[in-house]
Amino acid sequence: MTYTGFFQQYLGADWGYFIATITLILLIALPTMLGVALAVYFDRKIWAAMQMRRGPNVVGPFGILQTFADAAKLFLKETIVPSGANKGVFIIAPMITFVLALIAWAVIPFNAGAVLADLNVGILYIFAVSSMGVYGIIMSGWASNSKYPFLGGLRSAAQMVSYEVSMGFILVTVMLYAQSLNLGDIVRSQQGNILGFLNGNIFNPLLFPMAIMFFITALAETNRPPFDLPDAEAELVAGYQVEYSSMAFALFFLGEYANVLFMCALTSVLFLGGWLPPVDWAPLYIIPGFIWFLIKLCAMFFVFAWVKASVPRYRYDQLMRLGWKVFLPLSLFWVVVVSGWLVFTGHFASLPA
Repeated sequence: MTYTGFFQQYLGADWGYFIATITLILLIALPTMLGVALAVYFDRKIWAAMQMRRGPNVVGPFGILQTFADAAKLFLKETIVPSGANKGVFIIAPMITFVLALIAWAVIPFNAGAVLADLNVGILYIFAVSSMGVYGIIMSGWASNSKYPFLGGLRSAAQMVSYEVSMGFILVTVMLYAQSLNLGDIVRSQQGNILGFLNGNIFNPLLFPMAIMFFITALAETNRPPFDLPDAEAELVAGYQVEYSSMAFALFFLGEYANVLFMCALTSVLFLGGWLPPVDWAPLYIIPGFIWFLIKLCAMFFVFAWVKASVPRYRYDQLMRLGWKVFLPLSLFWVVVVSGWLVFTGHFASLPA
């Protein structure tokens, strides 16, 4: 019996489906929010260790409650809306950013069959959600009625649009190889596909360059260092967020870290084999797939933090040049290379006419 079928058996078809869906959403949203709180803590701890300092260490054991103390401080502060701002748009903008960061998780498979919405067009769903994310940034910069956040919003929007184009071509290579837009099918296609025993597209010489490019693109998409120019304007203010305070700022902050975790999860699904162990060896399958997925997600997050602690920030012209003059032509060329190789080797021979 399926999870939804269990509720429908006792509550009826309509109410059972509704309650089952709501509980599944909570099972994803609540751990994600807890994961965001822990991600902020471990982010700061990793930076501190790499810079030979202690990091959070006062509030709670090993400082683990510091993030929750910061959240309580933001929650208790007054939300200040600038007198000249468009109040409706000003308040809605961080909500849009936060909600879009959560709904993207609906198509991420945590294990075989463990996914909220097993869409056949899961990749297109992610494209749609990520493309809408720019609206929250533009709205916040415009509604603040200040030139500085407006310019910061435009710069951040330009950055996101620039790297979304390259990300689209990178994902096309993965879709071509998996012959599916479904994220679960993409994970299953990686089982033993390299030398007969390695799980993961990252071990594929044809897709390894795309994995590296996808990681760098993910850094730019989430405004993470060394591409955090919109958020860290000379370390003085937060770009498009400069007029925000209290919970409105917290929603931007939570949305940003939820996006970081989402990119870590998506990288794990597309290139690291998702819930599969690294090696297609029977004893490794004793460990639940969800544990493998979580390990890979945490490993990717460590790399995200590692980059922040060790790589200097790009200039804005360097950032845009990398996106338009390097990644865009290279990813487009690699689509041709991958598709040509798959046609030459008969990879599409099993597709229906």
